[in-house]
Amino acid sequence: MQKEPAARSVPAASSHSPPHTGYTNELKFDEALLIVNNYLPEPITLLYVSDYCYQCLLQPLLTVPSANNSQAINHTAIISTHFTVSMQVVKGGGNAVPLCSWKQLYGEHGHYIVSVHSSFKTQDKEAGQCDYIVSRAPSNCYLPLLVAFVCLLCIWGLYYFAIYIFRLGCTQKFTQVFKRKTSCGSDAAVNLEQKNAKVSKHRRLLSLDTFRGFSLTLMVFVNYGGGGYWFFQHAPWNGLTVADLVMPWFVFIIGTSLALAFSSMLKRGVHRYQLLRKLTWRTCILMAIGVFFLNYGPADGPLSWRWARIPGVLQRLGFTYLILSLMHTCFSKRELVESHQWSAAVRDIVAYWPEWIIIAALETVSLCLTFLLPVPGCPTGYLGPGGIGDYGQYPNCTGGAAGYIDKWLLGADHIFHHPTCKELYKTTQPFDPEGILGTINSVVTAFFGLQAGKIILCYRKSPHKILKRFLLWSILLGIISAILTKCARDGGFIPINKNLWSLSFVSTLSCFSFLLLGLLFYVIDVRHWWGGQPFIYPGMNSIFVYVGHSLLATYFPFNWEVKNWTSHAEFLAQDVLGTSIWVFISFLLYKQKFFLKI
Repeated sequence: MQKEPAARSVPAASSHSPPHTGYTNELKFDEALLIVNNYLPEPITLLYVSDYCYQCLLQPLLTVPSANNSQAINHTAIISTHFTVSMQVVKGGGNAVPLCSWKQLYGEHGHYIVSVHSSFKTQDKEAGQCDYIVSRAPSNCYLPLLVAFVCLLCIWGLYYFAIYIFRLGCTQKFTQVFKRKTSCGSDAAVNLEQKNAKVSKHRRLLSLDTFRGFSLTLMVFVNYGGGGYWFFQHAPWNGLTVADLVMPWFVFIIGTSLALAFSSMLKRGVHRYQLLRKLTWRTCILMAIGVFFLNYGPADGPLSWRWARIPGVLQRLGFTYLILSLMHTCFSKRELVESHQWSAAVRDIVAYWPEWIIIAALETVSLCLTFLLPVPGCPTGYLGPGGIGDYGQYPNCTGGAAGYIDKWLLGADHIFHHPTCKELYKTTQPFDPEGILGTINSVVTAFFGLQAGKIILCYRKSPHKILKRFLLWSILLGIISAILTKCARDGGFIPINKNLWSLSFVSTLSCFSFLLLGLLFYVIDVRHWWGGQPFIYPGMNSIFVYVGHSLLATYFPFNWEVKNWTSHAEFLAQDVLGTSIWVFISFLLYKQKFFLKI
């Protein structure tokens, strides 16, 4: 559920011509210094490519002039420490036979020296030798993350320790005496509040609120930058990072919440016409907020239709909610009657067979457009990022049919111009991760969440049956993902891809959602081991937190001028503090019984 933020990370690699001595103190986080010494009597070129970049062409990093009277000439380059990098040294241009090559995952702030000189010469070729040493050991970039995790864990532990102390017998007696002295009839008020809490406890599925709140909290953290760590940013193209999990989880939760809410309203006698009016209003509000408030910031100046982005996170959520709720309004049931027929074991599926037909038809349309639609200048069924990927054969084919449909229907000026593949794959085409074709699969993701809600409604008297069905669905979806991806990040039939919201992405994230919701359901609603704090608070005010964190992201105390660019520590402190503030605000709103609903 992320708004696509401006990336904080440094470029994958950049060259610098001055000597390396001037760069000791200028390395930022996720950067390492590479010094290349050339002892050869002719210039050399250093080529590089990230191993994360699938089937990518080697790119020139720097050129080092020839040695001067056997005196080595050195140049320096700043290298990204995100992924393993493959290097080659060639004479002159980039088409020559490599003198030497190596792979290296560089460490943050490390200094690496490569000395290139000839080792022997034959009739056919001259072989080169690269001496590689580490002149300065890298720093531990994960230490701030460990410190932050330990601090948050200690705060959480102190919170529950305080609750334990409060519940001790002597503490309760003191509290009761104090309450009797300060207010008359307080015991009755406390008993009434406890009874109301029990009633609401049975009415709400606390695990679902906790799941929503956990996803939202993680989403706020990664939107604020995630401390600058690459795994808290979106994957460049195929594959998954932590940032890629939260929006599909939120979409899944939309489906589950929809099933529970519609069942409750139908039992109260709400007419389906009223449901249609409510869902239409909610969709319009979500889309309006997304288009007019969250797609641009104060630095962009007045909103102009010339460059306004039409797709977006809330727009996708609103459209997904509209399609799913329209379908469920037509086919939802007030109550599923117990039956001893053969279909009793799968009544949560059989009773809603028209919905399955609609979803199957939508997915068939999506797959046909993806793999059969002719795209000018691109191979049919192309799923790659374009640019230097696929050995540079399709540089302008970013996203294949998905990108083509968005540019055709919405216009190139009205979609996202900074996709996650732009930096690594050197792409030049705009591509929107919340595009039209991917929204169809977003509906499918929400439908699996709707199925989870149906399971809860059908088997609510037997929690263990709910858990068994959640486990079966996760196993089935996991098997589908394994087949589609061939258990590999790249090269499968349909790779996992958040930008395309591919079918394997849907099955994989739905698998995770069933597992996580099942675990929370068991811990919170079945065993009552945990009340969901603190995640349950933002989970019950999700619209307020999402809109608020997006609008105020550039203001203090959520953002300030960073003084130390050489470490993740200050960035991480800034992002953890900003996220914690929104959790605390949602806690205060919960205490005041304020819940923003659309």
